[in-house]
Amino acid sequence: MQKELEKEIPSLKVVLTRTTEDDVSLQRRAQIANENKGDLFISIHCNSLPDRRIREVVGHKHHKPVYHTVSIPDHSGRGVLMLVYGFHRSGEEENAIKHNLIEGGDLDMNSNPDPSDPESIILMNEYKRKYRKQSIHLAELIDTELVNTDGRHNEGIREQGIHVLCHSAMPAVLVETGYIDNPDDEAYLNSEDGQNAIVASIVRAIINYKAEVEQVSP
Repeated sequence: MQKELEKEIPSLKVVLTRTTEDDVSLQRRAQIANENKGDLFISIHCNSLPDRRIREVVGHKHHKPVYHTVSIPDHSGRGVLMLVYGFHRSGEEENAIKHNLIEGGDLDMNSNPDPSDPESIILMNEYKRKYRKQSIHLAELIDTELVNTDGRHNEGIREQGIHVLCHSAMPAVLVETGYIDNPDDEAYLNSEDGQNAIVASIVRAIINYKAEVEQVSP
């Protein structure tokens, strides 16, 4: 992904939250994005469903059935899903935005903005509105490329209170590229063609997003 983005958009600086198989906490991933003053945060994942629990009749006692509960894999999940942060965690996003504004010099480091001050409220609401609108639009662009160009099944765009999204002080999207517990999706995700198609779709979406942003910017 990094090489393809830098190839298609030479001016773009791509920062990876990890370059090895070692896990990086969700808190640290958001911190990396914020520390680098990112304009976009895209988190790429493979989806999965928990096992389903069903009751089976294993015998009878006194002419009544005896049941046993078992877990079985759920293979019903299919396709791509875009996630943006949910409103119920907007306070955490506000803290991340405020910290980035202070670090960037947009707010006085020694000041403590009054949360009840109309000017502070208007400023924060504007950042939240802009980032949310841009997050949803980027999610739409990525979804369109994956579905219309690659022919993937679509589970749409959903709000979810995911730590890594609501702690990122920028437009942020989590891309669920497919279900690893669905045999067809798993085969696609593990294939070179599938991985190349996913990368190409996300890159195209970012190119389109960048062009739109630059067109409306003063």
